Amino acid sequence: MYLIRRWWGRHGLRIGLVFLALTTAWTVRQTQGAVVLEIYQWISRPFQGNPMPDEVLADARLQELQSRLVELESQNRRLQELLGYVSSNTEAGIAAPVIGRSADHWWQQITVGRGSQDGIEPGSVVLGTGGIVGRVIQVTPNTSRVLLISDPSSQVGVTVARSRSMGYLRGQSENRAIMEFFDKVPDVRPGDVITTSSFSQLFPAGLPVGRIESINLNKSPAPEAVIELTAPISYLEWVIIAPNSKSPEVVPTPLPSSSPGAAPVPTP
Repeated sequence: MYLIRRWWGRHGLRIGLVFLALTTAWTVRQTQGAVVLEIYQWISRPFQGNPMPDEVLADARLQELQSRLVELESQNRRLQELLGYVSSNTEAGIAAPVIGRSADHWWQQITVGRGSQDGIEPGSVVLGTGGIVGRVIQVTPNTSRVLLISDPSSQVGVTVARSRSMGYLRGQSENRAIMEFFDKVPDVRPGDVITTSSFSQLFPAGLPVGRIESINLNKSPAPEAVIELTAPISYLEWVIIAPNSKSPEVVPTPLPSSSPGAAPVPTP
């Protein structure tokens, strides 16, 4: 009996540890570790800094405010660019946000958040960074509807800035338009800058419209050019509305004596 107690005293601890290890392994296998995981979580919970609900809400609110700040800074930068461009190209106007645009009429019209209470009138010129965007066709006290120059029904008298060759521009429901020349053989080339004509009754003369992308001198009944519009009509967010006292557009017909080879000019 003495020998058994002596042997147990020497090896009992080892046997107990082995038994505990085997029991733990069997338990983990049967429960797929769920019991051990619960024990670990119970032991470690006091040492984990779980955020309080108020802290979580405050953090989410902070992230939202930071996102809004980034967006406002971006809008402010674009507006400053627009104001800088307009101030160097025309008289001071009224900045207006684009608040409405139909997917079905994306290239035809926009609605802006300024109206008659701000001094906006039908016929006012609408500008964007790079050039003309369109003109106001309808106003309410707080909003205005703008006909874009990319609308197929829009026709604008234009001039080639380099050679002064004239024609009129019609929209194509995209960021390109077609210029039809009055002369049969106009002095034009790709890259020429197109501006509003001094004969235009819708826009002041000299406002940038676009650049010539390609030319078709064999087009009948008159030569044509594809014009890339310089205003970002596809993604307008802000515009400048400037007053314009001119009457509705009348595209002039060149005198026969001054343009013997002139093509017939349709009345817009």
